[in-house]
Amino acid sequence: MATKPKKTPTKKKTPVKKRTRRKSKKSSNIKRNIFIILALFLIISLIAFAYFLGQKSNSITEPKVVQNDKHKKVKSAPKKIQEKKVVSKKTVTKDVKKITKKVEDPELKKHRTPNKDNVLLAYRTKRAKLVIIIDDVHTKVQINAIKALNMKVTPSIFPPYKLAPDSHLLARGLKHYMVHLPMESGNVQFNKQYKTLKTSFTKKRIRSRVKEIRTLFPTAKYINNHTGSVFTANYGSMSTLYAALREEGFIFVDSMTTGSSKVKKIAHGFGDAYVARDTFIDNVHTVPAIHKQLRQAVKLAKKNGYAVVIGHPHPATIKALGSAKNIFKDIDLVYIDEIYR
Repeated sequence: MATKPKKTPTKKKTPVKKRTRRKSKKSSNIKRNIFIILALFLIISLIAFAYFLGQKSNSITEPKVVQNDKHKKVKSAPKKIQEKKVVSKKTVTKDVKKITKKVEDPELKKHRTPNKDNVLLAYRTKRAKLVIIIDDVHTKVQINAIKALNMKVTPSIFPPYKLAPDSHLLARGLKHYMVHLPMESGNVQFNKQYKTLKTSFTKKRIRSRVKEIRTLFPTAKYINNHTGSVFTANYGSMSTLYAALREEGFIFVDSMTTGSSKVKKIAHGFGDAYVARDTFIDNVHTVPAIHKQLRQAVKLAKKNGYAVVIGHPHPATIKALGSAKNIFKDIDLVYIDEIYR
């Protein structure tokens, strides 16, 4: 029998459609890569061009460095820039003058005195100074208790009122004392104090009260506020009072019953030194608490050259001061008038 010839295996031919697809994919990938390369090149070119422009502009506007005869480098700005600066300075100066004229209080301008009459602080010494003021003094017992301490403590005496109609007489024979002037507070209860100065008062009424205080305390030099958080925060009323006090020879010490006090701004407007209370020592009526406050006051005095603290004629305060000599060993206790010159 004749044998059938064996069929040789033939390779399967790839269909035409698949080949064309692969070719189209390759070509599209190539095109995409070319496009990305071109885009990157364009971005880099733009960045380089922008950098070139920036460098060019800097070289035009940057001031040149010129050497003078002494070989020191001096910057000379372009003429156009200098002219602009001069114009802007003049404009700013004119604007400042206009603002100053509008803002300046006529009350301050009217009563401003030459520098020789301004209130100045004393020169600082090697040892720090501490001023202790005792507010609300209105009885002979309180004055005697302060005297018995045998240390430099400044009493601040209430003007006469219903409970102490002769309080002004306590100042007789005292060389160092203050007047504790009631002024308007945010607490209505405190405003019931006799002849409390209020922001609703006219200038005439405020000045009249100051003249009355001068008559009651003919030798007084210093005044601080009793309460007064509302009054001292009112620029108009406080500037009227400050000018009137100045005319009568008083110096105002800010009890600082509010952080919004305008006294500092007004005092500096007159060219005066501003003095304010640094801390209260007897918000807590116990000897240890008062001693703690006194130590803090000593630290402040050492840091700033002097400090002013305020207490009240409570038995605990008097007792704490009498047993605080060791706390004061590194500083000088002084009366209020010893920090001024």
